[in-house]
Amino acid sequence: MEPKVAAQARLKSETPAYTMPGACSVVIFGASGDLTARRLMPALYALATQELLPRCVSIIGVARRDMDQDGFRRRMREAVEKFSRLGSVREDVWAPLAETTHYLPASMDDPKDARRLRDLLDRVDQSCGTEGNRLFYLATPPTAYAGIVRALGETGLAVPDSGKGWGRIIIEKPFGRDLPSARELNRQLLEVFRESQVYRIDHYLGKETVQNILAFRFGNSIFEPLWDRRYVDHVQITVAEDLGVEGRGDYYDKAGALRDIVQNHMLQLLSLVAMEPPATFEAEAIRNEKVKLLQAVRAIRAETVSEWTVRAQYTAGRFGDRALAGYREEAGVDPHSRTETYTALKLTIDNWRWAGVPFYLRTGKALAKRVTEVTIQYREPPLLLFQHAEPADHEAPDHLEPNRLSLRVQPDERITLRLGLKPPGERISLVPVVMDFGYREGFGIESPEAYERLLLDAMRGDSTLFIRGDEVETAWSLMTPILQGWQAHASRDLTSYPAGSWGPRAADEFIARDGRQWVRF
Repeated sequence: MEPKVAAQARLKSETPAYTMPGACSVVIFGASGDLTARRLMPALYALATQELLPRCVSIIGVARRDMDQDGFRRRMREAVEKFSRLGSVREDVWAPLAETTHYLPASMDDPKDARRLRDLLDRVDQSCGTEGNRLFYLATPPTAYAGIVRALGETGLAVPDSGKGWGRIIIEKPFGRDLPSARELNRQLLEVFRESQVYRIDHYLGKETVQNILAFRFGNSIFEPLWDRRYVDHVQITVAEDLGVEGRGDYYDKAGALRDIVQNHMLQLLSLVAMEPPATFEAEAIRNEKVKLLQAVRAIRAETVSEWTVRAQYTAGRFGDRALAGYREEAGVDPHSRTETYTALKLTIDNWRWAGVPFYLRTGKALAKRVTEVTIQYREPPLLLFQHAEPADHEAPDHLEPNRLSLRVQPDERITLRLGLKPPGERISLVPVVMDFGYREGFGIESPEAYERLLLDAMRGDSTLFIRGDEVETAWSLMTPILQGWQAHASRDLTSYPAGSWGPRAADEFIARDGRQWVRF
């Protein structure tokens, strides 16, 4: 195996230079909130530390909170100190960044405030040379999206991409609550912005392992020929969280696991794992194939949701010596809530590659472990050659352990391949062994945070890792009938599981009906 130092040197020499974005202003609406403090400002600081920001970037925070410019800068420095992956703040990096950071206490519902923002941006163009390039980030509740977009249009800030400056807008999830609301949000956006200016962000797409799904599939001739119904038995996608709602009860009780995780994160993973090879690695070619894949997923009808889905809520339980209250006891949660904190689904894809291959998705809060992983389980080998081999202790005599390829997204990014090999000695038997590649160990560097990559791509105008409007609507067209079916049967089919477990018994029975079982972590 190639030594780590040599691998790092080769990686550096083969990596093409990253195109530096042009000077621009980054306007963050909702700048007094947690997203700005925990994710956005630490990401911008990390980019500055790596010298990936343009020669001049101006950060303008906009929020209703009354705060002066110095107060906002102090708050942002504290946020970077607390949440940055790079540790303590370097003064030589922070000082020039803070110098071009501004704060505007404003409500975009007020035309006077909207004009104040326009005037501030004009002054920044003159002082910083940002040349009319503006990246707007909506880090606000979804209820504020329409008003902000309308104000940007009325003040002339939503300029189309051109040689004299560009305007782009990043929209945080959720992109609607169902198909009609997603369509309405897209309509409101496209009344002001062109589709090419809209960057719908899903931070999962900024994670290194998610990006490497495409590189792994299409950059290695070993696996792509085996990536279809002839060799794959089934695919599992797991997004497990070991925490409860953590103070977000009021939001979560209106959302639930399907809206919060499945409609966006999990369908994004599904599309990248199952899509056809794009003609090129350009943004539109990749996004076209993702949409085609989602269009091929067979919709679950509202009247059949109990056959294809499981939903549950967590009850009180323990994580080691830590007790966790039940979901209905959480602050902000209706004590009679029917909102799911766990769901499992079986999806099928009606195309040549995947016909007959089930895709099992499961996600939940307050589960035994935090893990996000895609597992491709291959068909069992025929028993002709090894029918007389002694099985491992845990295997049935007529069963050989199938090969599994696992793509771990978090918390420790890695790829593992499970094989069957004969151990040393006279005994003819097969035991499972694992070939394991960890990103941190293999490359010797820490993966950047997802928001670092996504913010930089938006500044560069690269929409590859962002979601197109028709993709959002296609995803909602799959999820909305499930929500409708659950709503029609609100008084039944909702089961429970204790916090700290791996979910409800109904989920185990659900996959066992097909003669399969969930991957154990």
